Amino acid sequence: MANIRLENVTKSFGGGPPAVDGVSLEISDGEFMVLVGPSGSGKSTILRMIVGLEDVTSGDVYIGDRRVNDKAPRDRNLAMVFQNYALYPHLSVFENIAFPLRLHKVPHEDVHERVGRAADLLELGELLDRKPSQLSGGQQQRVAMGRAIVRNAEAFLFDEPLSNLDAKLRGQVRTEISRLQNRLGITTVYVTHDQIEAMTLGDQVAVLRKGVLQQVDAPRALYEQPVNLFVAGFIGSPPMNFMPAGVEGSTLRLPIGDIELARELTDEIQGRDILIAGVRPEHFEDASMLDDARKARGLSFKAHVDVIEWLGSEQYAYIPFEAPDEVRKPLEELASELDSEQVRTQLVVNLDAASPVIEGSDAELWLDATRIHLFDPATGDNLTHRVGSPAHTRLAS
Repeated sequence: MANIRLENVTKSFGGGPPAVDGVSLEISDGEFMVLVGPSGSGKSTILRMIVGLEDVTSGDVYIGDRRVNDKAPRDRNLAMVFQNYALYPHLSVFENIAFPLRLHKVPHEDVHERVGRAADLLELGELLDRKPSQLSGGQQQRVAMGRAIVRNAEAFLFDEPLSNLDAKLRGQVRTEISRLQNRLGITTVYVTHDQIEAMTLGDQVAVLRKGVLQQVDAPRALYEQPVNLFVAGFIGSPPMNFMPAGVEGSTLRLPIGDIELARELTDEIQGRDILIAGVRPEHFEDASMLDDARKARGLSFKAHVDVIEWLGSEQYAYIPFEAPDEVRKPLEELASELDSEQVRTQLVVNLDAASPVIEGSDAELWLDATRIHLFDPATGDNLTHRVGSPAHTRLAS
């Protein structure tokens, strides 16, 4: 096993903007690092530069203490699992797993021992004589993982390994990958565009946008303290709600009510007339289901519920609102980039399944005002992140 380090790595193709732009990233020995971002963010290019399938335009890549910019892929001792599994259709499961060992002329007895050990670990023992065409998608993915395991590589690299599987199978194989990595303790770099995969698998998650690293953090920290509007909108399902927020002195004026800001946050937003306020869907509740003490610690407001999605264990209420151009334009750009219709001028409110809120009617809802994030519309910076956490607000009296 080994740590992996990128130092100011850039990759350019032709005369266009860099696909990867000055990325520096430290992946510790035994760590599970997930690279996540929308299409075109540079995550797969970074993976291919680590393994040696793409040359580095500038900057340095280290595996352990070795600078590997000029090393061929076969000399980097990394095992890569591709999106399409890359199995040989004419070979059995056993021979597909054994292929890298045969290539390196490993003794016959060692081949059988290492393939057998990997097959037991991945529950493939009864499938070793089958051909890939006789396997399900999940089984084929496990064969590809087995081929990586037998190499005794210094790190595993996964390039969107679950994207060809259906939703149910993705969840199953995701759990298998997590258990396998925990058991082996091997350094792992995992590329995905699916933020649910990123949040459930990664010890650390690196969020990329147009080749630029936005934030590297533990999944919980990414969710609770995003550094900017992009990370806040990308991480979370449904995504964070964004509203226009007018500023008058220390008062924050939202479409749903007014909130008084704490002094440290007031100092941070001085000179700004309009902000974008962000709040997660789960930080709303049906006010009719709260006791008076809890209601007093948040902001109650009336709103027209446009649509209800009832999911059994929970329900989502959709509430449209108007926003000025300074807020609407960056939100529309973000929605387009993330291919999401929900990052727009509407609230998505997560309610208890027992809530009696009715579609097409007015309802009294409640917001935990201490959980609001404030973003600069021009730069996208999270201003509440600078002062430590979103919990720097109190209700206006």
